[in-house]
Order: sequence, then structure tokens, then C-alpha cells
Amino acid sequence: MKIRIDNIEVETEKDQTILEAAVSAGIKIPTLCHKEGIEHYSSCMVCMVRDKAKNNYIPSCSALVQDGMDIDTSGEDVISIRKKALSLLLSEHRAECEAQCRIVYPKGYNIPLMNRLLIAGKHKDAAELVRSEMNGGELNCITCKAFCENACRRKKIDTPVSIRNIRIFISRNLPDEPKVGKSQYYSESDVRKRFSSRIGILNDTEQKEWLKECRENITRNREITDFATASAEAESCMHCDCRATDDCKLRNLSEEFGLKDPKGKFINAPISKKISHKTGLIFENAKCIKCGLCARAFGDSREEPSLCFINRGFISIISEPLTEEFVNIPESIAEKSINICPTGALGHIDHINGK
Repeated sequence: MKIRIDNIEVETEKDQTILEAAVSAGIKIPTLCHKEGIEHYSSCMVCMVRDKAKNNYIPSCSALVQDGMDIDTSGEDVISIRKKALSLLLSEHRAECEAQCRIVYPKGYNIPLMNRLLIAGKHKDAAELVRSEMNGGELNCITCKAFCENACRRKKIDTPVSIRNIRIFISRNLPDEPKVGKSQYYSESDVRKRFSSRIGILNDTEQKEWLKECRENITRNREITDFATASAEAESCMHCDCRATDDCKLRNLSEEFGLKDPKGKFINAPISKKISHKTGLIFENAKCIKCGLCARAFGDSREEPSLCFINRGFISIISEPLTEEFVNIPESIAEKSINICPTGALGHIDHINGK
């Protein structure tokens, strides 16, 4: 059969979705809850299109083609619906794209990445990151008043991470030879100009949830004398940023549509972290958009426990099955779940996999 998409005639197959027909014609339609190879389930409504022949709006990821369709994927009304759908998701998305320590610093040094590299024992990579941010000059930390430490959330629990001293130590102990060519870590982008979600006010219980990613009985080191003390102090970082900073479909689409984060967040999902120290899987429910990809990817298989929806209606959330423990989700399922998550809700805990 034949349909029209954005005034282009497209030949389609029976049982093909509008999204599949558009992709075959080289027409881009944004999606969040869709993944090729996984059963279709219209959830996010970001892929909405208009059938001008019937003057109705339909989700392209699940609606099948019908002969004579005249599909509009880019009209003003279609774009407006997509913006509203994204805004609704953001209103419940309690997460921060960038850590406060990075946002407040004028140069936008990637402090969270530096800490992750140090925790993973990748001292040369941490040094290369600092070198690239110096950009041939002097490290700004030497004359700075440590705005990053003032913004550090660890400060509200005990003492801030010794960010300034870590960076100064690294800058004075760089490897003799820099890597050839442009550093993989160097970035000229200003993080403060990018779309950034806000977490809102944290209560005392939520504040302590951040500590779950830190090792117990950490030795704090205000003075940094070597890479061992730098790494040990980096382990006190609570990882306020998002693991999907550069790979979040929700953030990318929000930027593409010029959206701003809603001022008032609907607190349906308190800040909490589930961590499996067996596989390194971490799940942050407040970042979840309930697309269901991680649940649908494994169907109803009972051979190995996987993530699923629990509760009903508005309070439904992704979780481990009621008959299982979070730590029992196998590594193979954890890895696939992380790879298909469109946000940073699922990821690796740093001191397990160093990612």
C-alpha cells in the first residue's frame, strides 16, 4: 500500500508502523519509549503525528499504516503536542543533568568525571582530563575560592569533597608527555548553556540516599599528597550528576525543542537508590520516565528475574519482582537494561565497574 508522509509518497508493507515507514523514507520522528526489536507500547507520546486524511493524532511507534494515510510529522500542532508530552515527563523527573560543583564553576571543569576516573584507578586519564581543561595555561583552581566545594552536597552531611586540592595536586603532577592529538575529554561546550533538569528540595531522608554510592568507612583526606589520597578522597563524592549526561534522550530532545525545566516538580517519586553490589546495577526511580523498555525487553520470562512494573495507576513504578530481591537480577539482564534505558535511571555504580 502507499501513504504520504510529509508530502512524500512512501510504499509500505502490511503490519508496518508509521514510524517504520518514516524511517524507511529517511524521515526522522523522535522517540523515547520505542526500541527496535521490543514490543511496541505507546507511553511517552513524543512520537505523535497527525493523519491529515482523518484529522486525528496518533502515536507513530504503534499505529499501523493504512492505505491512503496522509501523515504530518513536523507541523506546528504536532510539535506543540510533543513539547507538552516532554514537559509532562520533566515535571516528574527529579534529577540533575550536571552536578552543582560543575555548574557553579566559571570554567565548567568536569569534576564528577575526574572523581569517577580516580575511583576507578585511572590516574593517567584523570591527569589527562585536568591537562585538557588547563588548555595550555594555569589551572584556575590555584586562585579560585573553591566555589565547587561550597556547592558540594557532601557539605550538608559532613565536609565537602576536597576538590580544589585534588585538582591542584594533579595539575602539578601531570605525566611528562601528553597524549597525541586532541584529548578525548576536552570540551569547549558551556554546560550552563545546556538544558539542565533540577531535582528540587531534598528532605533529610533523600539527602542520605546519595551516600549509598559511597564506600562505608571512607578515609577522608583534606590534604592531597599522592594519587592514592586523591582517589580515596574522590570516593567520598556522592555523584549528584547523571551518568547519562552526554547520552540522555530526554535531555537531548528537551534541548532540541528548546524546553526549560518546569519550576515546580511533581514529587511522585522520592529520591532513592537501589544498588546491587553483586552486579554493579544501580536504579534511581526519580529519573525513570516509566517507558517500560527495561520491563518489556524480557517479557514474562520466569527463568531469570528482571525489572518489571509494580503497583497500579499513577503510583506504578519500575522495580524488581515482588518475589525477588534487587541483587538477584543477573548481570546479563542488568547490562541490557542499562543499554536500553533512555535516561540515567539505570547505570553502573562507579566503584564496581569503574564506569
